[in-house]
Amino acid sequence: MEGGVRMENGKENAENHLSLGLGYQQSLPRAPEPLRKIVAVSSIGAGQNFGWALQLALLTPYVQLLGIPHKWASYIWLCSPISGMVVQPLAGHYSDSCTSRFGRRRPFIAAAAALVTLAIILISFAADIGHLAGDLLGDGSKPRAIVIFVVGFWILDVGNNLLLSPSRAFLADLSGDDERKIRNANALFAFFSYIGSVLGNAAGSYSHLHNLFPFTLTEACDINCANLKSCFYIYITLFLTLTLTALCTVRELPFSRSETGADEKKKDETVSLLVDLFGALKMFPKSTWILLLTYGLASLAWYSFVFYDTDWMGRVVYGGKVGEKLYDDGVRAGSLGLMLFSVVAAATSLAVMFLVRNIRAGNWLWGGSNIFLSVSYAMTVWITKAAESKRRHATAVAAGGPDLGVKVAALSLFTAFAIPRAVSSPVSCNFQHWHYNLKT
Repeated sequence: MEGGVRMENGKENAENHLSLGLGYQQSLPRAPEPLRKIVAVSSIGAGQNFGWALQLALLTPYVQLLGIPHKWASYIWLCSPISGMVVQPLAGHYSDSCTSRFGRRRPFIAAAAALVTLAIILISFAADIGHLAGDLLGDGSKPRAIVIFVVGFWILDVGNNLLLSPSRAFLADLSGDDERKIRNANALFAFFSYIGSVLGNAAGSYSHLHNLFPFTLTEACDINCANLKSCFYIYITLFLTLTLTALCTVRELPFSRSETGADEKKKDETVSLLVDLFGALKMFPKSTWILLLTYGLASLAWYSFVFYDTDWMGRVVYGGKVGEKLYDDGVRAGSLGLMLFSVVAAATSLAVMFLVRNIRAGNWLWGGSNIFLSVSYAMTVWITKAAESKRRHATAVAAGGPDLGVKVAALSLFTAFAIPRAVSSPVSCNFQHWHYNLKT
């Protein structure tokens, strides 16, 4: 097994198996790299999450404009967890043992950037390509555009998941064995990710962005489509600039299998990823199972909300229908809420570096944030009921939108979600490192 040290007991084996699957395996202990290199790699998160923010804010409403019924829109989002379960472990596993002369992580990051670029082209021009292929103009369903969009959407998620594990593993490599730098690198990645989310949601909430790119407005692409296309132009420019800057300025030494001290043949050195993962599951202590279960339930609740948050604002809070101005106003208000979410989350992710100094502090902070998150989810029911009640007693909902108090409550809810979500990511990532250090 790769890793420089062979573990003796079951818990240590589980830790080693998990590191292989997630892409945190390091060859030999080494000194941490300068902070500027960690910042350069962390900045990739800004480009990636600019696009992720656009996906969450605009794509669910957009697919309905293409003709996909609301009840079927969620099936498109299945690509995110499916590709995440498959691509992220594979990317982490194979980047651990990649012997390319360009390094272990950079080839995977470059491949992910290429996939993201292809996906953006397909998504942005889905309506135009569909029309050229035979889709009719108007408000009806556009089956060819839908197929192109869905293919691009799935490629985009595969590219994003291919990028995530090697990027975080690259940060772990650059941090060496310095626990403080590992923690700060995770927090920096989260910080840049939320900066990207702020920019992405700001772009999504501006309804006249297409004026900067007048050529985006075509016969088959209306104002909503042109705004989406303009957002993705900005996204791909930012993403490629940050990614290429990191790849060109932060070099990796080529990885050699001999660094691990193993003398076996290549076929004996290659560890089956599935065996590693299932082997680790059998060896996890009870505390790790509780952590994974809690994180899984929190993710289930979060993604059930976030995939429909702007649609919820347009349909439920504002009371509009797809294609109506009131619905579009609600979608933009939801994008504004996500921007506020990202601002607060970025500040919180930096504060985590100073608040979490050890595993006990991390436990209390992470546990408390999940309780707060549960209360926030419950508030969505209250806001929904309040919005429906106000509409029943209003006389001019279509002209003015929802009650001011309902608007403020909904935007406050987006902001409240930011704190527990920002705490969850860097703290849970550090649990693995803390758990390992406690044993060694």
